[in-house]
Amino acid sequence: MPRELLILRHAKSDWDSGAASDFERPLAKRGRKDAPRVGEWLYREGLIPALIVSSPAQRAQETALKVCKCLDLSKKEIVWDADIYEADLQALMDVLSRVPSAAQLVLLVGHNPGLEGLLRHLAGPDLDEPDDGKLLPTAALARLEMPEDWSRLDYGCAGLVGIVRAKQLK
Repeated sequence: MPRELLILRHAKSDWDSGAASDFERPLAKRGRKDAPRVGEWLYREGLIPALIVSSPAQRAQETALKVCKCLDLSKKEIVWDADIYEADLQALMDVLSRVPSAAQLVLLVGHNPGLEGLLRHLAGPDLDEPDDGKLLPTAALARLEMPEDWSRLDYGCAGLVGIVRAKQLK
């Protein structure tokens, strides 16, 4: 099995929740429905991550937990990495460089614009931009075939297998 990275943008958040900060913003009703759809799709496809690394922001946490529940994975298996919140490309590359070499399938849960920047970097010139201009809308999952070394992720080093959007998974 080739090494793979699953990049998941958190599900739809609730801007009107009254959260004290952006970090504490929870999922909206739609987000609470979409996150399990992604988890169920991963389960049906047999894509059970060996490692899950997530932003600790509330909306990303809720997304990761709902996905893990569908995969019969314990929340103890999630690595909460504060470097993912508000991360730019370099910060996300640093997060991936810490992935153990034995991890064959990794799920990264985080935020835009960082995740879109990471996807564009890894997929390189072969990435086709969608007509609607939204590469990774909320609860979208990109699947990439990765090189063997998590610390050597040059521009265009990965092959995009596909992008799945929650709204496609009725």
